[in-house]
Amino acid sequence: MYETLLRLPARSAKPREDGLTIVIDNGVPTQYFQDVMQSMGHLIDFVKFGWGTSLVTRDLEVKLHALREHQIDFFFGGTLFEKYYMQRQLDDYHSLCQSVGCRYVEISNGTVGLSNRDKASWIREFAQQFRVFSEVGYKDTEKSINLRPAKWIEYIHEDLEAGAWKVITEARETGTAGIVRPDGELRFGLMEEIFDAVDPRRMVYEAPNKTLQTYFISRLGPEVNLANISVHDPIPLETLRMGLRSDTLMLFEENDA
Repeated sequence: MYETLLRLPARSAKPREDGLTIVIDNGVPTQYFQDVMQSMGHLIDFVKFGWGTSLVTRDLEVKLHALREHQIDFFFGGTLFEKYYMQRQLDDYHSLCQSVGCRYVEISNGTVGLSNRDKASWIREFAQQFRVFSEVGYKDTEKSINLRPAKWIEYIHEDLEAGAWKVITEARETGTAGIVRPDGELRFGLMEEIFDAVDPRRMVYEAPNKTLQTYFISRLGPEVNLANISVHDPIPLETLRMGLRSDTLMLFEENDA
């Protein structure tokens, strides 16, 4: 990275606990994936292999090698956990994660009929051998809209108490569910209640587009944890974190006014 005399926000160095950038791989070509990790791996903390893509990715081991080469952790999307749950094959899922060297798993109930209490029991189980990302919120937009802020907060705390390392707020890779309305508008009131009730360092906010990324950085600072980042966007996101893009250019200059 270029050395500069510019005053820029402080960023934790990898490996880090805060300021996480979690990229989603939705099945990009292998060589492109390798190129991204080579060029932008210094900015990426995790790659999530979205939903069940890992089971149909022919070159999964090649991609995993690229991640290991650049000290990037990975996990499989929560939807894959849900598929194994539906078919009562979670022992097999546990074995799959171990066999490929997962240190992290995501446990969610965004689609299946799994109560949060039962989800928390699986968090407790998997947390014995993995660091667990849990996810709160539903992929069905109406179901998420009808989930009151108090319930979001209750479920987040329940997951953390069960042993989740961090809790992800659902927004999907499209930014149209969970904490986001179907038209793409963030549920600002919901977010403010979550900010007040839960330490942001224990949270990861799905933010697949620049509008959402800018909001979270403006509201919580450059060390906010963000997920569902497009494989194309680690550098654009880092410029937002560092005040090097018009959307946040003035954000970190206020103290010098």
